[in-house]
Amino acid sequence: MPRTLRGRLTLGLVAILALLCAGIGLATTTVLNHYLVSDVDQQLAEAGGRYAASLEHAGSGGSDANRGDTRAQTPGTLGVRLVGSTITEAAVVDGDSDDTTGSIEDRVKLSAQDEKALVALPTDGSAHTLDLSSVGEYRIRAQVGLDGDVLITGLPLARVEQTVQQLAGAEMAMFAAALALAAIVAAVWVRLTLRPLDRVARTAERVSGLSLASGEVELSVRVPDEDPATEVGRVGASLNRMLGHIGDALAKRHAVEARLREFAADASHELRTPVAAIRGHAELAQRHPGDIPEPVRRSLDRIEAEAQRMGVLVDDLLLLARLDAGRPLAREQVDLTRLALDAVEDARAAAPGHRWRLELSAEPTAVVGDSHRLAQAIANLLANARTHTPEGTEVTLRLDGGEATESSENEPDGIEAPVVDKAAAEGATASAASTTPTVSSEPEEVRLSITDTGPGLSPEVAARAFDRFVRGDRARSRASGSTGLGLAITRAIAEAHGGRVELETRPGHTVFTIVLPAVPPVSERPENGHPQQS
Repeated sequence: MPRTLRGRLTLGLVAILALLCAGIGLATTTVLNHYLVSDVDQQLAEAGGRYAASLEHAGSGGSDANRGDTRAQTPGTLGVRLVGSTITEAAVVDGDSDDTTGSIEDRVKLSAQDEKALVALPTDGSAHTLDLSSVGEYRIRAQVGLDGDVLITGLPLARVEQTVQQLAGAEMAMFAAALALAAIVAAVWVRLTLRPLDRVARTAERVSGLSLASGEVELSVRVPDEDPATEVGRVGASLNRMLGHIGDALAKRHAVEARLREFAADASHELRTPVAAIRGHAELAQRHPGDIPEPVRRSLDRIEAEAQRMGVLVDDLLLLARLDAGRPLAREQVDLTRLALDAVEDARAAAPGHRWRLELSAEPTAVVGDSHRLAQAIANLLANARTHTPEGTEVTLRLDGGEATESSENEPDGIEAPVVDKAAAEGATASAASTTPTVSSEPEEVRLSITDTGPGLSPEVAARAFDRFVRGDRARSRASGSTGLGLAITRAIAEAHGGRVELETRPGHTVFTIVLPAVPPVSERPENGHPQQS
């Protein structure tokens, strides 16, 4: 069964035409068969019972003994004479040249079943069709003779059947040719008829390929067919109106987003100064040479801590506003191996109770981007794993950009060291900075994953993990100092580098992955390490 509308319409038209041809063929063959059988019945009526009556005197002696009068009888004519319920004579005209003289031996031997069927025929002169095993299918007519016997005359239907079959064969050949031609014509006609619908479909496909999630979208695509007199024209006009409404809504959304970004950026800029002033005054008050009451000191400590947390929040909001606005990042060759080493060391120092593992490639892994922002994205994921998992949790940072080395071994204090030796890694990264890696051996993507054995995220939280101000606990506790922006910033940084972030979580196994494009060909890399703006 075709899956396209064009194929279904073509098949439907051909199927309807095939049904019509079959109906016409059945009707013509039925009419022809009825006409030919009626002609046979007329011949039976004209023949009467002469041939069957002649069989009564065939055995009177002479040279024509046991022979009937076959003159003027159609070849194949059956004659049967019944006396009571007994068949006394039965013969068939065989069509030889001496039939006109009545000198042909035409006797046939009927089976018991044939005799039973002939004896059961009504004698009202009506014609009936019988399939006799001895002679074939016949049209039979029985009538009462002058001396009370029953005279049966029959004509074969073989020529009728042959004529009907020849007509059916000719019709089948003609109908097959007609259907083949009709299929070709229908396919062309349907294609031409559905061209406006194809244009509507192509317009919808172009619209579906547009990126409508964010940013300014120019929705200028329209359907050219708007004839209200046709169904496709009405669909096109409706689609154009819908596209107009969508374009207006997207323009309004972009304007609102732009105003929100400007507000966030302006607010972040304006808040930086008072937050810094609050922190400065708090620190100055704590350095007062005189005695400060303990409640006042605690208040000053809280003011300084909250001001510091507010400063982090302001910086995060400002960064997100810049990334949302599409501000270009620095583009230089970045050694992710070096960033991974530093990030794990910082995480180990911040949370010595966790078990930190590092799995790096044997060769340094490099990407093109902003080293500061990429380091921030990695630090956010490690901080997320450190904050939301209990002590003793194993956290593994894996960098897939080449052949991975063996897993790390635990240090005596229970904290695991990096897989690669630090001095060797520093030497490898230094050599990577002075030499250009071979492009042909680089994968298309670089994957940096952070896996922890913590409790995992619930499905509700996992679905919104990269949204802004989303926390794992519904109480939104600030004991950990989390702003709920870390994962959102990580995703924004990855997307600004042409990559993406992925999440896989279940109890005892949570994986956050940053996927970045690998180092581009030499002709596309920044020269001399200077950032390129995009």
